[in-house]
Amino acid sequence: MKKHSLRKFLALVLPSAMLLGAVGCTKEEVIDYDFTVSYDQIETANISSGVSVHDPSILKVGDTYYIYGSHMTAATSTDLLNWTKLADGYSTSNSVYGQIYSVRDEAFAYAGSNTSLIPTDDGGVHVWAPDVIYNETTGLYYMYYCTTSTWIASNLCYGVSESPEGPFEWKGALIYSGFDMDTLSATNVLDYVSEDYVQANYIKSGSYNYESCPNAIDPSVFYDEDGRMWMVYGSWSGGIFLLELDPATGECIHPEADEENNVDPYFGKRLVGGTHKSIEGPYILYTGGYYFLFVSYGSLNREGGYQIRVYRSETVDGTYVDMNGFNHSAGNNEYYGLKLSGNYYLPSQEYAYMATGHNSALEDDDGKLYIVHHTRFDNGTEYHSPRVHQFLLNQEGWPCMLPYQTQGETVSETGYDTDEIVGRYYVINQGTDISAEIAEPVILYLEKSGKVTGESVSGTWTQEKGTYYMTITIDDQTYSGVFCAMTDEAGAAVMTFSAVGSNQSVWGVKYVESAED
Repeated sequence: MKKHSLRKFLALVLPSAMLLGAVGCTKEEVIDYDFTVSYDQIETANISSGVSVHDPSILKVGDTYYIYGSHMTAATSTDLLNWTKLADGYSTSNSVYGQIYSVRDEAFAYAGSNTSLIPTDDGGVHVWAPDVIYNETTGLYYMYYCTTSTWIASNLCYGVSESPEGPFEWKGALIYSGFDMDTLSATNVLDYVSEDYVQANYIKSGSYNYESCPNAIDPSVFYDEDGRMWMVYGSWSGGIFLLELDPATGECIHPEADEENNVDPYFGKRLVGGTHKSIEGPYILYTGGYYFLFVSYGSLNREGGYQIRVYRSETVDGTYVDMNGFNHSAGNNEYYGLKLSGNYYLPSQEYAYMATGHNSALEDDDGKLYIVHHTRFDNGTEYHSPRVHQFLLNQEGWPCMLPYQTQGETVSETGYDTDEIVGRYYVINQGTDISAEIAEPVILYLEKSGKVTGESVSGTWTQEKGTYYMTITIDDQTYSGVFCAMTDEAGAAVMTFSAVGSNQSVWGVKYVESAED
């Protein structure tokens, strides 16, 4: 049996150590409540999804979902839950990516080759973070990915195929990073800017100015609401950048310089980040009247605090802001961006989820919205597995990621009866920290009267009549979110809520029939 105090939870929701009163509750009203966190009678599910795909980027073709990942991996699914391997590993027999080896000396000439042509080359083969899109103009599938050698020496490339299963024919390089004046000639940078411009803007103390310029990795490509094609990319270093693409060629349209609006003529527009703070894996999805920019903070290893954050904007090129109205460009990034998922444990999980990051997103044919990411586990290894969670937008239009991986749940558009909602919840607060700490549940009761009761905790909850929208106030912090009936990892029926406030996410899980009786 596991027991946990409320101290961690309170530290996240209270600005001071002073607790408010019990919102009218007397001791007699709560004395029979059981605040002990126990999982004794709750079944757990195996952590495997059938494949290991790192940095999964999703594409749907017909009734088949594809995910493409780093290290030349790919998988397919028809239900977003069970996955079948399509490609796995650096091999000439890799049917999706293998064609790249026939042009190896060209494709890896700058970063990640075996030819050692220039100082940025480490002699290896590194293919990271691909993203595939169907180009509506050419009628072909375009894969954008990066080759890389060092923490800043990278190269964005692309290939095309008639099939989402490849093979993708290498077409060329797009953007380079990590160069200095000696290696500049191995790039295409001088096709777009002068050598003087490079010296003034891309070089600092004789080396690549990584605090202001991007690392050319983690590309993802999307169409905006007007049908224009864009690529967002970047990792740590100078932050996340945006470039428009020419749909006729799939290549970059380089803008005019606009220093006031953070637009560089080679790299494009900086959207968020910089000064080498952790931020990577950008993905933009347009839905609900907003462009949502998903990114990951932290380091990708199990205890690196890897996590999903989101900003939004009404226009494709920003400004992207968080729930507090801020865009992060400098300082401690812990306080910027709505944190959707980090390290956490919920009932029915075999192990705590850790390093839940580098996500893509999908609006499905039926309008359901999904976040697709990989996760590691609190099992002492770096094993990882893809996960897909449905998310819903709250009344203010912010994403609320549902607590469990999707198993076909559909939210009730007209909401839920009070009797379905009230009861004993396992509740976690994701906080805003970037650390190895795991968010673990405390017990809170949602009472029929609208009160929220816990051990030394009080608050209120409401459901918007005729909808699935809800709010929950815990002491002095209010979260706006959604209710949704779903199943836990082991298939048991649960009522859940997911709510966000002040860049924090709070999740609750109630067993429909107590698993502990």
